Amino acid sequence: MTSVDPAPTPVPNAVSIVTRDMGATLAFYRLCGLTFPDDADDQPHADITVGGLRIMFDTRDVVRSFTPDWTTPSGGHRMALAFECASPAQVDALYARLVDAGHLSAHEPFDAFWGQRYAVVCDPDGNPVDFYCALD
Repeated sequence: MTSVDPAPTPVPNAVSIVTRDMGATLAFYRLCGLTFPDDADDQPHADITVGGLRIMFDTRDVVRSFTPDWTTPSGGHRMALAFECASPAQVDALYARLVDAGHLSAHEPFDAFWGQRYAVVCDPDGNPVDFYCALD
């Protein structure tokens, strides 16, 4: 009997976000502290790797190029991107910066019962983006 080594377990290493307006989306995430080349605003795809996680942005047209019947989801969200902040003050400052820039607040900063300072702002496509840090 011959034994075969099992394949390694797949490792999640990327999140893909579909956007209707690449420039507006990247502007939002730049306010969150991510860095993209200036010319990325006019591209159909952009990505960045932060802390080993690849965050990919694709326009709707890119998605439709390989899934022609794709339609924009409706209703509630299924996932949210979350940014860990260094302090409650940073959570509050990021929240204020984004809301002051015209982005929709989904939840003002609050001290959550699970021991974190937490706030939620929607990106230009309506995706909730969480900002949090531990309350010590």
